[in-house]
Amino acid sequence: MTTQVLPADEAGIAEAARLIREAQPVAVPTETVYGLAADATSGEAVARIYAAKGRPSFNPLIVHVAGLEQAERIARFGAAARALAERYWPGPLTLVLPLREEAGIASIVTAGLPTIALRASAHPAMQGLIAASGRPLAAPSANASGRISPTKAEHVLDSLGDRIPLILDAGQTSHGLESTIVAVADGAVRLLRPGPISAEELGAVAVATPDRVIAPGQLASHYAPAKPLRLDAVEAGADEWLIGFGPIGGDVTLSAGGDLVEAAARLFDLLHDADRRPVAGIAVAPIPRDGLGNAINDRLQRAAAPRTEPDQ
Repeated sequence: MTTQVLPADEAGIAEAARLIREAQPVAVPTETVYGLAADATSGEAVARIYAAKGRPSFNPLIVHVAGLEQAERIARFGAAARALAERYWPGPLTLVLPLREEAGIASIVTAGLPTIALRASAHPAMQGLIAASGRPLAAPSANASGRISPTKAEHVLDSLGDRIPLILDAGQTSHGLESTIVAVADGAVRLLRPGPISAEELGAVAVATPDRVIAPGQLASHYAPAKPLRLDAVEAGADEWLIGFGPIGGDVTLSAGGDLVEAAARLFDLLHDADRRPVAGIAVAPIPRDGLGNAINDRLQRAAAPRTEPDQ
């Protein structure tokens, strides 16, 4: 298969919508990372996402919707969930909610769970594709499973080239981290994955990683480069590429000024770059564990975790 890269303009979105209606997956930008989108109502289409990514079958997928009206046809919203959607959608927030039996979502999307992860992206390309295809779109990050999430079209091409028919290119994403995921039940908001919107802002309570996957992004080894990754490094070891932060300059830096927003936006881009360097390993300087730093450290810890399964 030859992967075509088109601008995320009206013509590109129209071609992507045609492929979506033919049960094919396409890569599309959001404000967080690039997603690999397919018709969430078609098991065949969603299976092609798993095939392209090599994604473990027990990991559920986020479904992207136009907004609250479409989301309420798919999941059951209580008052707390509706208030979050009204405040933060469109935006980088994913809500895990009870799935409506009549929603028409393919069971492979939820990996058999009674809940579904929903998000309304603010990016015009994702919004345009939902409108043009007339479908809710299952869309995990557009990279091979467990590898670094893509913040540019070229990252998608490097990871999934010749596995998918089309990439919509809208340049670099603005946030550079996947969406915050919360579960909302009985009025309580539980943080399942840190992201651009903090737990404090959402009034969420962090929960320990469960013994089973209940939402996207909860594999222990995830977002991983091919090379070994060492964290909290103050200097490079033998044959390592050091990604610095603040006073630790390194070979390249997430942010020389210690800006966590800049670091989040550059994180995956620099991990991709480091993975291509002719070195044996990657080291990353310490990142403060507050605010957005929590999300960055979450990604790095998953990237550095020992593999518990063979590469897909």
